[in-house]
Amino acid sequence: MSTQKTVRQQFDAVEQSEALRLDGDKAEQIIDALNTDLANAYVLYHQIKKHHWNVEGAEFNDIHEFLGDAAETLEDGADEIAERAQAIGGVPIAGPTNQEDHATIAFEGEDVYDIRTSLANDLQAYGDIIEGLRDHIQLAANLGDPTTEHLLKEQLIEIEEDAHHIEHYLEDDTLVVESATN
Repeated sequence: MSTQKTVRQQFDAVEQSEALRLDGDKAEQIIDALNTDLANAYVLYHQIKKHHWNVEGAEFNDIHEFLGDAAETLEDGADEIAERAQAIGGVPIAGPTNQEDHATIAFEGEDVYDIRTSLANDLQAYGDIIEGLRDHIQLAANLGDPTTEHLLKEQLIEIEEDAHHIEHYLEDDTLVVESATN
């Protein structure tokens, strides 16, 4: 086991990528935006997983499977965002405390709520993430980084799709008869 403890790059330092040739000031702004997106993805990921584990009721299976898929989508997207931040010279935000501090959304807490409340909380977080992604897509475009712009557009498509599904789950139409809820 190695005892070497050499810091190769400080978290808030940006190293110029010779290969990608993105100006340091521009890279710094994009990395900050990407770290916000990364933090948001992981905060929502943990909330979605909590709901995936705790969902009950007549629609249990469908919602359980959807939430599992949605968590996987968030995790895959987070990985792509982190790799992009690293590629342009940054250090992706990794620790849960730092992620929570850097996120623009808040984790709902450890309590378990009814599934409608849980999904409504998720939908709110998705909406906030969607707005942030749109801003960061524009930022990347304005700073001349079409690769990050493209990556975030792909993320936005996935996030909007999952948010749209949650919106449908929250509609008042159901196959459950009234007598079953009494």
